[in-house]
Amino acid sequence: MIADLQCVVLDCSDPGELAEFYQSLLGGTVDQPDRRWALSEDWATLHTAAGLVLAFQRVAEYRPPLWPDPNRPQQFHLDFGVADLEHAQEQVLARGARVLDGGADGRSWRVYADPAGHPFCLVRH
Repeated sequence: MIADLQCVVLDCSDPGELAEFYQSLLGGTVDQPDRRWALSEDWATLHTAAGLVLAFQRVAEYRPPLWPDPNRPQQFHLDFGVADLEHAQEQVLARGARVLDGGADGRSWRVYADPAGHPFCLVRH
């Protein structure tokens, strides 16, 4: 095992509004303090009673998916918590991932693509 699933992140135009929508469906707490994320107008979270965390990320000029149009596909990514970013990076690259954003600025997360091109992040615990 390389990582723990921290959350599923959905792109959107209004993170707070979407967090409240999903709270109305699933219950839980919107924007619960959590050392893993800095909350802002561009990032909201929903901690559900079942333990699942959904996160909502503002995207400039967001264009929603048009099901089932492949020109506007579904938009989300997974965040995986790891203790050691360098070691986890070596492991995911060995399994076929590729680096999309290596976090050169020293931040606590990096962005990768899986072998099919889906983005995911490794986030230091």
